[in-house]
Amino acid sequence: MFLAIPLENKPSWRSPPWMTVLLIVINCVIFWGWQAPEEKAVERAAQVYAKTDLPAIELPLFLNHLKEQVAQGSARYERNTVQAAESLFKHKAYGQLYALMWQEKKFRQQLQDGQIITASHPRHAEWQAARQQFAPLEPRSSFTERWSMSYEPGAGWQPLQAFTSIFLHGSTGHLLGNMVFLFLFGFTLELALGAFTYLAFYLIGGVGASLFALIFYAGMGGYGLGASGAISALMAMYAVMYRMRRIRFFYMLLFYFNYATWPALIMLPVWMSVELLQHFWGGKQVAYMAHFGGLLTGAVLMWVYMRLQTVQAPVNEDELARATAKPLTDAMARAQRFTDALDFGRAAPAWREAARLAPKNLEVLKAWFESARHHPGSEDFHGAARLIFKLPASTDAERQLQLSSYRTYRQRAKPSARMSVDTMHGLVRNFVRIGALPEAEKLCQSLHKASDHPHWPATLLLLVNGMAQAGQIQQAKSWLPALQQAAPQDPVTRWLAQQG
Repeated sequence: MFLAIPLENKPSWRSPPWMTVLLIVINCVIFWGWQAPEEKAVERAAQVYAKTDLPAIELPLFLNHLKEQVAQGSARYERNTVQAAESLFKHKAYGQLYALMWQEKKFRQQLQDGQIITASHPRHAEWQAARQQFAPLEPRSSFTERWSMSYEPGAGWQPLQAFTSIFLHGSTGHLLGNMVFLFLFGFTLELALGAFTYLAFYLIGGVGASLFALIFYAGMGGYGLGASGAISALMAMYAVMYRMRRIRFFYMLLFYFNYATWPALIMLPVWMSVELLQHFWGGKQVAYMAHFGGLLTGAVLMWVYMRLQTVQAPVNEDELARATAKPLTDAMARAQRFTDALDFGRAAPAWREAARLAPKNLEVLKAWFESARHHPGSEDFHGAARLIFKLPASTDAERQLQLSSYRTYRQRAKPSARMSVDTMHGLVRNFVRIGALPEAEKLCQSLHKASDHPHWPATLLLLVNGMAQAGQIQQAKSWLPALQQAAPQDPVTRWLAQQG
């Protein structure tokens, strides 16, 4: 037994993995709403069955059926399964044997049709009477069998069941184990791909796994079900997405477990090899080739998608911060030495390198800007200003840095200031918030030339409203013609028009 669980990321409640949670809820609802009640019905029928005359007549024939399956090389049953069934019969555990017989659809159907116990059987009349009495208590149809992949001879490709079977489970343990792995891999992929692309890939991976397994298990009897094929697709997608990035895994091999950091992509051939080994040498009650098919489908899907679309793999912010802490400290120390020596020509590129490692660090950005302002035509000066102006401005410190940097940049930048229209709109909002109305108005005078921008009405209204609240009514009225053109029906426009 081999398990490897990534420990790289944690769920972000700022971007909740609601699609992953929804998939888990759907699987649980289907199991507890339909499958578990059906299982309970079989258990109730088994208790009644054990008290009838049927076990003594039917179960020896059922045991012979199992022996024949093993003798014919059936891929479904192993010799120890027959031995366990014989032990149950010997200890009169007839209810458990009935539950096993319930899963043998073909045998059960032949039994009910009178093809197993014919009129020539010495106890036919006794059997027929007991059957007629028990028949009303026996579950008539199987929800699980109907929507699972059938491996009976001649069942065909079953595209609908290839889809529905990935939402079914054989037991509570089967369900819970799959849901844990669905969450562990799912929330990271949902964050990277988006909810609906992630859902589409999950379903395609599950269907691909089901159809791949059918190639190997068709004709063996029984049925296939479970989300593990789709989850295997997620595992492969995870490995391909992170490629050679080193990911921390918790792993368990037989009874040994530990932590290790491996390149993610290395895990793909490891997982596939484990499934192949278990298919050839493991038990026959688990569809290992469904897992292999899911891994194959998921790997191909993600490889093709990443060829067509850039995928930003989520990173563990804590791990990233620890990984960049020392390089950042070294870069800042180097840049500070140049600054202390007043060697601004070398200090600015050094601070630029530090800013590359910490693009939102106010201390670094301010030092880069101050060093670069001595060469106002340099790319460093424009680049430092650009990063400062794009800060989220969620704190007063960020807004004040933007304001002081804007004043300096507007005066010194050569040949002129370089700011996008979107950046200017953002600065107006930030400056109005801290009462820097002259700077906000100066920006709006420039933005008035691009009054077709979708943010222009809201930006202008924010400026005028700020002026009105500051008591600058006459200055606000100077913008009335622009307001009447950009937002004629807004209450601020109508109020300003009424002022004498």
